[in-house]
Amino acid sequence: MKKLPWLVPLVLLILACLIGSLSIPSLAHNPEVYTDIGRGSSTRSIGDQLAAQGVIKFGWQISLARLLQPNRKLQAGEYHFVNPASPWQVFDRIARADVNYYELRIPEGYNLFDIAKAVGEQGIITEADFLKAARNPNLIKDLAPTAPSLEGFLFPSTYRTTRATSAEALCTLMVANFRREWKALQPKAPVLETVTLASLVEKETSIPSERPLVAGLYAKRLSIGMKLDADPSTAYASLLLGIWRGTIYRSDLDREHPYNTYKTIGLPPGPIANPGAAALKAALHPASTDALFFVARGDGSGGHRFSKDAAAHNRAVADYRRGQKKTAPPPVPLKPGPLSR
Repeated sequence: MKKLPWLVPLVLLILACLIGSLSIPSLAHNPEVYTDIGRGSSTRSIGDQLAAQGVIKFGWQISLARLLQPNRKLQAGEYHFVNPASPWQVFDRIARADVNYYELRIPEGYNLFDIAKAVGEQGIITEADFLKAARNPNLIKDLAPTAPSLEGFLFPSTYRTTRATSAEALCTLMVANFRREWKALQPKAPVLETVTLASLVEKETSIPSERPLVAGLYAKRLSIGMKLDADPSTAYASLLLGIWRGTIYRSDLDREHPYNTYKTIGLPPGPIANPGAAALKAALHPASTDALFFVARGDGSGGHRFSKDAAAHNRAVADYRRGQKKTAPPPVPLKPGPLSR
């Protein structure tokens, strides 16, 4: 057989060109590309998918990159490509699982309806799907067997989600965060009762120094069989019934409902919101206090005045109302016209 000495250099040249192409960004790259790589996708199908979307020029470039780095596996997930990238860079991102995340910020005191709205606004999980998952208490049956839902156990934090995140997976992640925080507090108190008290504290005040005082006040009321008269729990009762109107009316206060603490003695059946670590700590270590009443100061500070008896409380309420009148915006004057002459 006649030797072909030119063949080897030609093959090497072609191979060098192919490898060199892995460092050249695709000129056909769209301004912004989202691509979702499914679990179990083959290297070839991933390359074809990326080429079809213009992320790379040729599908075989991903196969070649994988051939040159056989120990690296391509990871499933959603990827977001904004700027043109070379096949090597694309391969590296997928091998590192540099997937596209969405940040979901859940502040302290959000209830499951607030969270559902925030989740729904992301456009990945619907409000209805999240509420359905959050109303199933199976994830915390070992901690709180009688909990009516996951309310109180969806720990406030900033979460990273993807388009593949389900409502159930998100709830699992949030409950796992609660478990870590709860364990770190080294609690020696019943879980459901403590979290329920913490949720009341979280909704009543955002002042750090007041949290133990509010917890102590409610603990004292509970110890003497006095109704909690907690506005946030009454509002939550209306939320559960789907009739919340944005403010508390007399009909809300008079309504017979397990969560209306103006009508029932003791804690509501479960939390009314999701407390943060500080509120949980306050519920576990309430301050010793003689106060049985508190009302907002009304000076814009967010603070409260605590009173030992009804008479002192009534004076504090009167001061609050006077302060509200002073800070209320002046009425808008009518323009001259037939009705204002």
